[in-house]
Amino acid sequence: MNTQYRINKSVLELKVGDITEEDTDAIVNAANTRLSPGGGVSGAIHRAAGPGLWEECKKLGGCNTGEAKLTGGHNLKARYVIHTVGPVYSGSASDSKNLRNSYYNSLLLASSHNIKSIAFPSISTGIFGYPAKDASLIALQAIISFLEEHPEIELVKMVLFSEEDYQTYKSSLEKILKDRK
Repeated sequence: MNTQYRINKSVLELKVGDITEEDTDAIVNAANTRLSPGGGVSGAIHRAAGPGLWEECKKLGGCNTGEAKLTGGHNLKARYVIHTVGPVYSGSASDSKNLRNSYYNSLLLASSHNIKSIAFPSISTGIFGYPAKDASLIALQAIISFLEEHPEIELVKMVLFSEEDYQTYKSSLEKILKDRK
């Protein structure tokens, strides 16, 4: 499964896959506040990158929810890893703001480091419990609004873990694009 959409001069791609295999300039790690290996996406990225990633992360002093920090890619195909901490879902109004900030600040960090292509997982929808449908709308709206103002990012991939997640994101993206017309 792979779908591409053009947003201004940029491409937004949805696909099912393994984010650790992406050959983009950067991949995004759905991190915890300590930036430690943990489970889920973060554990997979740390395992694929090797122990040097954790050694570099220790020097960053953690990361607050909604913020983003940059490290090298170590043993990954990607040159960089952008670590962002999404919210642990609680149903409060701050959840959507923090989730939006995770995507937006990751893209801003990428732009400031001349990163042209970036791959995201579905942030906060695993062990952090964010409902996938709600998260997909927030994620895609944040990405689209960023790309409309920042043509320097040429490719944004949403690398989704399952066919079900892919379908959720695809229907959310179709809804957003239809509502924008």
